[in-house]
Amino acid sequence: MAGENVIKDMVSRLSRANILIGGDIRPGLVTELNSELILSRLLERYKNLEKMAIVNNEEIENIVKELDMEKAPMPIEIRQKTGFLPMANEVDAHYTITNNPIERAEGTVDDFVQHFKSRLEKMRRILETHRGSVSGVLPTLESLKSYTAGRDITIIGIVSNKITTKNGNIMMILEDETTEAKVMFMNGSSKQARAQFEAAGNIVNDEVLAIKGKISGPFVIANEIVWPDVQLKERKSTEDDIAIAMISDMHVGSKLFMEKNFTHLIKWLNGDVDGKAGLAGKIKYLVVGGDIADGIGVYPGQDKDLAILDVYNQYRVFFNFVRAIPEYIHVFIIPGNHDAVQRAEPQPELTADLIGDFHMENVHMLPNPSFLTLHGIDVLAYHGTSLDSVIAAIPNMSYAYPEKAMTEMLKRRHLSPIYGGNIIVPSKNDNLVIERIPDILQMGHVHKNGYANYHGVEVVNSGTWQARTDYQIMQGHIPTPCLMPVFETKSGNMTMVDFNREI
Repeated sequence: MAGENVIKDMVSRLSRANILIGGDIRPGLVTELNSELILSRLLERYKNLEKMAIVNNEEIENIVKELDMEKAPMPIEIRQKTGFLPMANEVDAHYTITNNPIERAEGTVDDFVQHFKSRLEKMRRILETHRGSVSGVLPTLESLKSYTAGRDITIIGIVSNKITTKNGNIMMILEDETTEAKVMFMNGSSKQARAQFEAAGNIVNDEVLAIKGKISGPFVIANEIVWPDVQLKERKSTEDDIAIAMISDMHVGSKLFMEKNFTHLIKWLNGDVDGKAGLAGKIKYLVVGGDIADGIGVYPGQDKDLAILDVYNQYRVFFNFVRAIPEYIHVFIIPGNHDAVQRAEPQPELTADLIGDFHMENVHMLPNPSFLTLHGIDVLAYHGTSLDSVIAAIPNMSYAYPEKAMTEMLKRRHLSPIYGGNIIVPSKNDNLVIERIPDILQMGHVHKNGYANYHGVEVVNSGTWQARTDYQIMQGHIPTPCLMPVFETKSGNMTMVDFNREI
């Protein structure tokens, strides 16, 4: 009877604001304890209402779930196992953050011209300085006119187009500041010709590369493609036996956020473990690779998938978890495409209004991408939005193996090589060029863990903490939630810690 009176009172008060309650409200959903909060939330949501609104059971249920998640967090009950003595607590943190300032741009034609000139200049310097196989490069494509047919030459430019001709050859347009050159890859029968033709199939628009070839009329007949690529690196080793953990794509606020598993991770970091206690105690650094919150309005109809309908409360819940991470672990957080900052990359760090009153000395808000040096180990953390365009453009790429697409980015020395695949800031300085070769390249975005070692670089995709979405089911994509990569800096071991089961 008390519940009925509560609902009658709510109906009366809402009707004065032109809001009607549907007749399908589940008994017990609205109680004396939550009625005022539900009422306040509905009045706020429909405060600019111009016509009558009808609130159904599903909307009330979503508000109740949202309010449940927004309650002051219960302290995570830590049952630290006897003898858990975290090694990382005995070691001082040594880290540096090296990021260029994020420039603003108006998006004019001149902005884009300057941006791609910056890309070309940086890549030309990488090709000429770091690749011993590239020498005698023509100063500009315009200087091709000074050479006669049959001359062997090496040119550098940015790819503006690539087509397959009616004869089955591949023609590529290469540009620089002066003009363009037509480069032809012949579909020949020799082993070398077949290899180069196959390699040409992997060329994407807007990347910068060097071509060795021979002048033939209006064309350069290619015989070798040279990508900027990364030099072979020797593995670094630290004296301190500590570890770097990597996570991404929590999507807090989504109905599919795997909260129990994430809570288990937090407990594990605190030593509440039945296994792998030694590894848990080595964690000194945690890199969070974006898509912290699920966001609001990221895609059509997203509100149906949300448990928390307010983006600020999504971040509040996330930082409640972060507060429970031991203070000796330094946490580095970058945003992703779902986060409530600008979509164009590079993205700025999470703003003060999103963070609220959260502040911890060991937690660092950073842009996307960010270059970190953790105990001497260089980590390039990038959310990975451009993985979509790279996987779509290059043959034999797949969401099932994100490390392959990440390797292609290293090969091109650029985090977003294809213009238009994701939004970029056309700044005068292209800050998405990989100028410094990292020891670890970390990405997320595709919700699929992946690992490879490419030329000495640890290539790591840190997966997700969100269950499989309807869109992923439709696409046949199978994510790998709740697997956390951990890199031990002394031994070089990479371990996937599985939080889908008890550790």
